[in-house]
Amino acid sequence: MAIMFPRFLSQVKGFLAHDEGRALAEMAFEHCRELPALEVGSYCGKSTIYLASACQAHGSVVYAVDHHRGSEEHQPGEEYHDPALYDSQYEVMDSFREFRRNMVAARVEDAVVPIVARSEVAAKLWHTPLGLAFIDGGHSELAAQTDYSCWAPHVVSGGILAIHDLFPDPTQGGQAPINIWRQALASGEFEEVAVVKTLGFLRRH
Repeated sequence: MAIMFPRFLSQVKGFLAHDEGRALAEMAFEHCRELPALEVGSYCGKSTIYLASACQAHGSVVYAVDHHRGSEEHQPGEEYHDPALYDSQYEVMDSFREFRRNMVAARVEDAVVPIVARSEVAAKLWHTPLGLAFIDGGHSELAAQTDYSCWAPHVVSGGILAIHDLFPDPTQGGQAPINIWRQALASGEFEEVAVVKTLGFLRRH
């Protein structure tokens, strides 16, 4: 069965390339037939739509964890700041309204459970096994380590841990995501499955 994506998906704000998104959806389609997916770092919902399009086909869901206040690089004065997502009344970033509009437009609301919270708060009492966990949250070392420690343990045997923005060359990008990738491999609990551009997939033993 082919996974269908909405035509406007390329226009959704986000940093996931289409071939990365398609690979992510294919992994979710394979591993989330009976278990949910979870992503950390939804932003405006581009990756969420890829995941939800796959989960929807099985009647499964993706839990979309994001505080929607933006990562370090999204704040005013930073490289990836988007004024359209800035709430001047409260002087904070707010990507949640854009996220919800995109879920409605993509017709995937029945396959998406938004969790508007920091990763460590959402994980505090989490007990649901995951067929796939996708880490694409804050790229500071602390944020990446927090996301890894919060969610990797919930990936079932045979399930997938996906990590975005892997840059082996530190001149090309921040090293926090590839640090947790290497940490997962060094743990002996995961093995590499594939890397598509900067998106890597690991399978839990």
